[in-house]
Amino acid sequence: MRKLAVLGLAVILSISPCFAWGWWGKKNTSSQELEGKGYIGTLPNVTKNFTTSEPKDAKPIFQGSQEFNSANEIKPVPRDNPAFVNIIMKKEKTSEYINDINEIIPMLEKVYDLIENKENVQRFVASVYFLNQNCEYLRKKYLEKPESSYVSFQKLMEVSMHAKSVSLLRTEAEKYNPYLAYSAEGYIYNNNNINQQLEYLKTELEETIVVLKDAH
Repeated sequence: MRKLAVLGLAVILSISPCFAWGWWGKKNTSSQELEGKGYIGTLPNVTKNFTTSEPKDAKPIFQGSQEFNSANEIKPVPRDNPAFVNIIMKKEKTSEYINDINEIIPMLEKVYDLIENKENVQRFVASVYFLNQNCEYLRKKYLEKPESSYVSFQKLMEVSMHAKSVSLLRTEAEKYNPYLAYSAEGYIYNNNNINQQLEYLKTELEETIVVLKDAH
């Protein structure tokens, strides 16, 4: 029995080196053949514990209005609004000189109305003073510019000086007339002469207003 065990062990020891050599060589051969071919084997199922998310249709965050093109939803263009006409529609702008003239015209008309209505001296003098101040400003503004040669500009300067002289005459008449009524110098301060000067001025104001309005 002991001999049989020793004999079997000897057989096993004699066979193992050959088997081991063959197995190792086979393994090396397989590695060389599979080199560069990636992983060989069964991959784990990595999607098993994950759920795919399908893309959803995007929805607007606002609601469309079916009445957008309805006449009830669209406001009419405010064409009768000066702000819309002059700013939005870019109406052609007038020159700075014309704008200045437009501001002077009501002052001329005011003096004309005072003469027409035979208003008192104080109101007449105050209105003429206001006119003179504005005309003087324009005189300095356009003195060295082409506008100073315009007929409208020259007429305006002339009527301004005439109105100033008549205003001074009326002021002096109020002050000196009681003392010079019977003297030769008192003639220029009497009512007939002052009324005549006012009529001259009224005619000149009317002509100037027409010229200024035609300059637009």
